[in-house]
Amino acid sequence: MGRSTPAFSFSLLASLALGFVLVVQTQQNPGFISIDCGATNAYIEKENNIAYQTDEGFIDSGKNMQISTEVIYRTSLQLSKNLRSFPNGTRNCYTLRPDRGKNNTYLIRASFWYGNYDGKNQTPSFDLYIDTNYWSTVGSSIFFNEEMMYVSQADDIQVCLVNTGNGVPFISALELRTLGDDIYRLGSGFLQLHWRYDIGQSSKTYIRYPIDVYDRIWTAKNYNLWFILNTTYAIDLSEDNDAYKYKVPGDVVRTAQRSMKASSPMYLQWTPSISTNRWIVYFYFVEIERLADGLQREFTISINDNQIKTTVSLEYLKPVIVVSTAVTGSLISFSIESTNNSGHPPILNAMEYYTFSDLSNVPTAQDDVKAINGIKVMYYIERESWQGDPCVPSYYKWDSLNYSYGNPPRIISLNLSSSGLKGLIATSISNLTAVVSLDLSNNSLTGSVPDFLAQMPSLRVLNLSGNNLNGSLPQTLLKKKPKKKGISVAPIIASVAAVLVLISLGAPAVLWIIKRRQIQNGAAVTTTTTFGGSTGTLELSKNRHFTSTEVARITDNFRTIIGEGGFGKVYFGRLHNGSQVAVKMLSQSSKQGYKEFYREAQLLMVVHHRNLVSLIGYCEEFENTALIYEFMSNGNVRQHLSARNPNVLTWSQRLQIAINAAQGLEYLHNGCKPPIIHRDLKTPNILLNENMQAKICDFGLSKAFVTEQDSYISTCPEFHILGHSSQKSDIYSFGIVLFELITGHPAIIRSPEGSMHILHWVTPFIERGDIQSIVDPRLNDQFNISSVQKAMEIAMACVPMNADERADMNCVLSELKECLTVEIISGRSQRMGNSERRSEFDTTTMELDSHPYAR
Repeated sequence: MGRSTPAFSFSLLASLALGFVLVVQTQQNPGFISIDCGATNAYIEKENNIAYQTDEGFIDSGKNMQISTEVIYRTSLQLSKNLRSFPNGTRNCYTLRPDRGKNNTYLIRASFWYGNYDGKNQTPSFDLYIDTNYWSTVGSSIFFNEEMMYVSQADDIQVCLVNTGNGVPFISALELRTLGDDIYRLGSGFLQLHWRYDIGQSSKTYIRYPIDVYDRIWTAKNYNLWFILNTTYAIDLSEDNDAYKYKVPGDVVRTAQRSMKASSPMYLQWTPSISTNRWIVYFYFVEIERLADGLQREFTISINDNQIKTTVSLEYLKPVIVVSTAVTGSLISFSIESTNNSGHPPILNAMEYYTFSDLSNVPTAQDDVKAINGIKVMYYIERESWQGDPCVPSYYKWDSLNYSYGNPPRIISLNLSSSGLKGLIATSISNLTAVVSLDLSNNSLTGSVPDFLAQMPSLRVLNLSGNNLNGSLPQTLLKKKPKKKGISVAPIIASVAAVLVLISLGAPAVLWIIKRRQIQNGAAVTTTTTFGGSTGTLELSKNRHFTSTEVARITDNFRTIIGEGGFGKVYFGRLHNGSQVAVKMLSQSSKQGYKEFYREAQLLMVVHHRNLVSLIGYCEEFENTALIYEFMSNGNVRQHLSARNPNVLTWSQRLQIAINAAQGLEYLHNGCKPPIIHRDLKTPNILLNENMQAKICDFGLSKAFVTEQDSYISTCPEFHILGHSSQKSDIYSFGIVLFELITGHPAIIRSPEGSMHILHWVTPFIERGDIQSIVDPRLNDQFNISSVQKAMEIAMACVPMNADERADMNCVLSELKECLTVEIISGRSQRMGNSERRSEFDTTTMELDSHPYAR
C-alpha cells in the first residue's frame, strides 16, 4: 500500500525545499557541496560567501546535536557549533553527488569538533573512510579537519564514519570542491593533506574562498631565521605558467621568505609517525624582488640528501610550481640552496605536504550498487548496515546479501524475506545480473510476476511465496524451470501465495573464514568470524607460533644468556633467515612472572609502533613457554649512561632517545583505545637498536586504563598515597628518565653516605639556577646550554607531586622536538662557522608534528 496523502505531500514539499537550496548553492558556489552537519537550516557563511546546507538528502541516519553551551562561545564559525552523531550502526555514510561525476578530481574536507556535546567529556575515536578505503582515524578534542585530493571512481562519493568501539562517531561539516582535472592527480590513489602553508604571510591568519577559487585553506607560516618578503604587484597568472592550472591565489604567492644570505640554504625537516608513508611536497615559487638587470634567482631543491634534486630559475612575478616525487623514511628533510650562478638567497612562497595512499579496495560493480540502492529507496528499507558500498570492505557488507570476491565484486544473492516489502516487484532487481539466488518471500508484494525475472542471466533460485501476487506466471519464466519426466508444468495462477523455486545448479555455498589467534587467561584460543565471499583462510595475527624444537634451534640450545628477570632468562637467537632475536623464556618456578608474561604477549600482539619493541612470535608447548622479540643490539639506555661505559652518548643522541621514548609513550596514551599505562618505564626498559633508535620494552605490568585494578610496585608518589596509577604516573617516570639522560646518574644515586633519589639530588641545583653542575660531566660542555635548560624544564614539568599538575605527553613530545631543534641549529652553525665555503650557516629546522592519526 502507498503512503498517506499528508505524508506524501510533506515529503514532496521537503524535496522541493531541498531542491531549492541545492539550486541556490549551485548558483552561489558552482562545483561546491557544503554541508553543515547537524544544522537545522541552510545559510550563507558571510565571511567566505559560501552557502551551507543541512544533512537532509545526504544521509538518512544519525542525530542532530549542538556542542556544549560551556564552549560554544569559543567559536564564531557557524559550522563548528552543530554536529551530527551516530550512536547506531557500525558504518554511517554521507553520499555526495558532484555534478561532474566520476573520473574527476575533488577536494574533500571533513571537519570535527567534539565540543563535549554529550556532556561526557570523553572525546571518541573512530575511523573515516572514503568510499571503500580507509582515510584516517579521528580522535582529537580540538576543532580540526581532514582533507584529501580524490579522483572519484563512481558518480557518487561516499564519506563513511565507522564505529570502532571507542565512542560515538560524529562530524561537524563535510565539504566537496571540484578541481581542475590536470592537478593533484598522481595515479590510483588519493593525496591526504597534512599542512598547507602561505609562507611570509603576516596580514592574515589564513586565506581561502573566495580568494582561492578552489577553497584551499592556506595557513600563514613564518620562520624566525628567514627574511620576510612581499609585493603589491600583480602576479602573472596567465595560461603560459604553472600557476594558471593550479589557480594558486596571487595573495598567497605575493608573500615569501628567503634565507639571510646567498650562501645560506633553507632547510626543513619532519619525523613521520609511519616511516613507510609516501610523502609528496608541492613547492610554490615566485620572484617578487626586482633584481638588477641580467640577474636571476636560481637554486636547487634537494629532498632526503639528494634522493630528489631539481634546479629552479625564476623570472620576475612568474610562478613556478615544483611537485616532488614520493619519498619515504623515518626522517624527511629538504633544502633549498642557491646555485653558484646565483648571487641571491633562495626563496619560498608556499608549500603543501601530502601523503599518498593507495585505493586498495575495489568497489562493488556500479550497476549492482545502483540496483541495490534503487531497491532500498523503493521499499524504504532502513537497516543499520545498508550504508556505503554493499560488499566492500567485507566486514562492513550489507546484511541479507552475499557477493563474489572478484574484480569488481558482484552481488550474487539477495534475501529480503519477511522484510515488510510493499508494492510491485522493483524493476531495479533486473539489474542484479550476477544474482544466483533471490528470496522475496513473506512480504506484501502485489501485482503480477514480471517477465524481467526470466531475463536475469544468472538467476537459479527464486522464492516469491507468501506474497499477494496475481495473474499467470510469465511463459519465459516457466521455460527456465526444468521439467521432470511424467510431470507437466501448467500455468500457475498466483492469486494466492505464489511459490516458484528454480532449481539450483548445485554450486555449494562458500564462506570466507577469518581466524584470529589470541592468548587469553594463559591459554591460546581461536575466534572465528564468517563473511560472505570466496573460500579461504586469513591469519590476522602477524606473530608466528614457534615449536619448542624451533626455539631450541634458534637459541643454539639456549647457549647465550643476554638477560634475566622475575619471569626467567632471555637468550640470544637467530632465525633461519639470519635475523637476530631475543628469546624470553618463562621459568616454571616464576611466581610473579607468569601473569606478567601473558599480559605482555596479549598486549604486544595488538599494539605496534616503531618505538615499542616488536613481538615476532611465541612458543606455547607443554612446559616450554617463550616470547620471541626483535633483537636490540645496543642494549639498554641505563648501560650507556653508566660511568663504566667508555662510549659517551652525545647530547643530541640523548635528546633523540628521549623523543623516541616519548613517541612510544604518547602512542600508548593517546593512540590506543582504551589508553595503555606502561607502569614500569625506566632506563633499563628503553632499548637501543643498531641505529641507536630507542624502543620501550617490558610490558608485563602494562594495563589498559579502564581496567586498572591490579596492584604492583611503583615509584610514583600517587601510588603510595592513593594505591593506584594513571597515565600521569608514566609521565612522572618519563621525567625521571629525562633527568637520568641529563645528569648521567641512575634514578637512585648510591654513595658511601647512603642512597638518594635523583629528584632530591637535582632540586637544590635547580633552585639556585646552577644548570652546569647538573649536566653529565662526560658531555664535556659539548651542548647548547639553552637546549639543556629547556630539557630540564620539561623534566620538571613531568614530576610535580600532584599528578594533575604534570604535563601531558603531547606537550612533552612537542617541547622535546623544539629542544632538539635548538641543539641541531646550534651544532650546524658551529660546524659551518669553521667552514671555508661559508662564513655563516643560516638554517631553520622545522620539526613538524607527525599527523596524529597515522600511526
